[in-house]
Amino acid sequence: MKRQQLNDSGRWVIKIGSAVLTNDGLGLDQSRIEDWVKDISILRENGHQVVLVSSGAVAEGLVRLGWNNRPSTVHELQAAAAVGQTGLVQAYETEFAKYGIRTAQILLTADDLSDRQRYLNARSAIQSLIQLGVIPIVNENDTVGTEEIRFGDNDTLAGLVCNLVEADRLLILTDRQGLYDSDPRSNTDAKLVSEGRAGDPALESMAGSSSGKLGRGGMTTKLRAAALAARSGTCCLIASGREQGIISRISQGEQLGTLLTAGENPVGARKQWLAGQLQVQGQLVLDDGAVKVLSKSGRSLLPIGVAEIRGNFVRGDLVSCVDQLGRELARGLVNYNSDESSRIIGKASSEIAEILGYCDDEELIHRNNLVLMEV
Repeated sequence: MKRQQLNDSGRWVIKIGSAVLTNDGLGLDQSRIEDWVKDISILRENGHQVVLVSSGAVAEGLVRLGWNNRPSTVHELQAAAAVGQTGLVQAYETEFAKYGIRTAQILLTADDLSDRQRYLNARSAIQSLIQLGVIPIVNENDTVGTEEIRFGDNDTLAGLVCNLVEADRLLILTDRQGLYDSDPRSNTDAKLVSEGRAGDPALESMAGSSSGKLGRGGMTTKLRAAALAARSGTCCLIASGREQGIISRISQGEQLGTLLTAGENPVGARKQWLAGQLQVQGQLVLDDGAVKVLSKSGRSLLPIGVAEIRGNFVRGDLVSCVDQLGRELARGLVNYNSDESSRIIGKASSEIAEILGYCDDEELIHRNNLVLMEV
């Protein structure tokens, strides 16, 4: 997608980070919210659909509770999120109401997008809201989140939401102008990267790993979110949320921020779900022959091509397929549990019934439940 095509009608996921939303922790920046909401209302008038992914609940909660620093304990973070979420949603509802637009709050955990049924439920609910003309406002459910189930940052959540709703564009608004070829805070000669390809490893090497005190993400997580979104054909823009009229200007093709383009062949909806999973239950280590077949053709994975089983999993769990060096090649839903799989790996499919006493499937993973992990 070229910048001049951004004004074509489409579905946007717009992610707003904590730093720009709360003016670096001073509280919700009402003037910025007014600006973004005005731009989103213009997008809607021009035939676009919008899903908003908003950080800021924890940061707003810190202000309301009078805490100067982000706490480290889960229960204190949960408390801050609960206090701040009410103010965050109220601020959006008030501003959107000025344009006759209703909003809806959607709180998700990683578990919601790891379970196929809950994933489909979330997808149906958001799709229905969009059709009703409502702006879904999505946030991580920090109130019940724990280290085991949280996404880790709302950039990742935004990328997964793009898969969920089959978005055309992901706009990540942050406190920086975009991706630079080196850290502009330490290198005055750093140059803004105007355009690149989502998933390009060379871009991640430029990003660094730092994140602000308010959020959990950094530029690296934004690039990874772009790669996640690209699996469903979504292009991504990373730009400064502090620029006046940023959303409208970008939608009109103005040369702002960093544009990360997606590949030409987005995978199907079921495979988007598989590719975006965060809770892999085990690993299948493939032999060299299976690596070649899987990489080139994406055919079903047979037991004979698996050299080792790692982890404990049950039938239907998501497992990772890796080569001998541990490089992930694919993910898929496995047809046998870990004990059964350990007994049949390296064997021909015709031997499964003799070894196990039954044969439910000839494949360990059927090709319809398998997705290659290359963008």
